[in-house]
Amino acid sequence: MSVTIAVAGKGGTGKTTTSGLIISSLRKMNKTPVLAIDADPNVNLNQVLGIEIEGTIGQAREEVLKNIDKLPAGVPKESYLELKIQESVSEGEGFDLLVMGRPEGQGCYCYTNSVLRKYTDILSENYEYVVIDSEAGMEHLSRRTTQNVDHLLLISDAAIRGIQTAGRIRDLALELELKIGKMWFVVTRVPPSGLDEILKSEIKKQKLDLLAAIPEDPLIHEFDLNQRTVFELPKESPALKAALTMTEQLKR
Repeated sequence: MSVTIAVAGKGGTGKTTTSGLIISSLRKMNKTPVLAIDADPNVNLNQVLGIEIEGTIGQAREEVLKNIDKLPAGVPKESYLELKIQESVSEGEGFDLLVMGRPEGQGCYCYTNSVLRKYTDILSENYEYVVIDSEAGMEHLSRRTTQNVDHLLLISDAAIRGIQTAGRIRDLALELELKIGKMWFVVTRVPPSGLDEILKSEIKKQKLDLLAAIPEDPLIHEFDLNQRTVFELPKESPALKAALTMTEQLKR
């Protein structure tokens, strides 16, 4: 059985970077292979990981719809879709990437999310860890994209609004009775002086279980500007050090 780690939070709080740091940490710990899933329609996890996207679930869906009348007799639509999704998996060193993407045609994300849930369960059997970079906000919870996970990491930067959003995501997950083993709270971009007392008070008020405080790291910004990956971060990187310690607590 694989260990599934989902990362969620307010947009712009470092959710995708944290997902990348976890994947990098697992690779350094030789906890591979890892299935990385970009479940955010605003695709960018591949840039953090330095890998080209072979295709997306959204594109696979559209191709099935476009060719449904051309399928050979006896070939079920589900089998054709499964083939196209397998072709969409991008292979990296010690990890593979599956991207949800945006539906190209009309309609909502309901079907695409349903496919994502189903094939995550199927594909995860081949991996030791699954790391899901969830859609920003809370929509993924109501669509039940984020469930059947061992660890849900609620991400916020060192700001009141992000902490409050993390509290609301936690409350909604409990209300929907999603299948989540443990919910944790992670603060990113923590200044050298540490967390402000006001922020500590808000974390306590929201009853969030603080797992890690990832320090502000100039290298993260520098690597992003130069389109370098998290795998290239040196061992001296404060953010990487914190991520390694955090991931150690999440491993099997």
